[in-house]
Amino acid sequence: MKAAVYDAAGAPGVLKYGDVPSPMTGPDDVLVSVEAISIEGGDLINRRSTPPPRPRWVVGYAASGTVIAVGSNVRSRKVGDRVAAFDMQGSHAERWAVPAGRTWLIPDGVDAADAAVLPISFGTAHHCLFTRGALRPGETVLVQAAAGGVGLAAVQLAAQAGATVIAVTSGTQRSDRLMELGADHVVDRATSNVLDAVLQITGGVGADVVIDPVGTTLPASLAALAPEGRLVFVGNAGGGSLTVDLWPPMQSNQTLLGVFMGPLFERPTVRSSVDDLLQAVATGRIRAVIERTFPLAEAAAAHQFAETAKPLGRTVMKP
Repeated sequence: MKAAVYDAAGAPGVLKYGDVPSPMTGPDDVLVSVEAISIEGGDLINRRSTPPPRPRWVVGYAASGTVIAVGSNVRSRKVGDRVAAFDMQGSHAERWAVPAGRTWLIPDGVDAADAAVLPISFGTAHHCLFTRGALRPGETVLVQAAAGGVGLAAVQLAAQAGATVIAVTSGTQRSDRLMELGADHVVDRATSNVLDAVLQITGGVGADVVIDPVGTTLPASLAALAPEGRLVFVGNAGGGSLTVDLWPPMQSNQTLLGVFMGPLFERPTVRSSVDDLLQAVATGRIRAVIERTFPLAEAAAAHQFAETAKPLGRTVMKP
């Protein structure tokens, strides 16, 4: 099969398109003929900084397609099922063997690209907002990096839950799009001080919940958090140190909650929430946002775009 592979970590140009053996399907796996691949933040970090365990390594967390083979132990999936899938590597390829427990059936009417994008971005946002952040109607949510995949999902889900949403991004065009998706206020970090803006919007109180997928913005997120508020930090897209002074949040009785979704996608509650979110896409209640689509053969260019162009939402590849 064809795949995007690399032999050493580095810039997007380390990705090469070529032939690799088709993956073996284990007893608990399904083999997916891939139709769409979502480039996730973790894919970029792994390719950039994590040495691959062996040559011609296939990176990638998320894709969707059609099941073409099932393992001997699999009863929940059959050949012909359309599925979205998550695993820790291997999505940047024409075929992908993944555990059946890390797949979701795609409802009728949902495009393969939207299905590929949804589990990680919306599943993560849902877990951060409601399971960890305990968001309640009427509260105020601050979403850092609101133009990213998790941020766009958090804006939509928080707005639909009855929260007041403050979205942080840069640029007028992004601001308009975020308002369309449910943000009540958009702070342009390129022209405004985020803390000052949040305090002005909230009458000096701060946000009840902050969702921070950046990492380097944690000090600002804490400063913008209301007394007894909850800060949920997920990932480290900024790539810097996750060092904060914990004395002020202790004095304000604030809660810091870390989220790493990798091990959680097989939990029944998380699996069920992703199923519900896929149905919400099918009925038009939420929207997966895709900035640009590349052929898999141009994986290096796709990674370059996702890493440097600051796209609104996800970048997708198709074999």
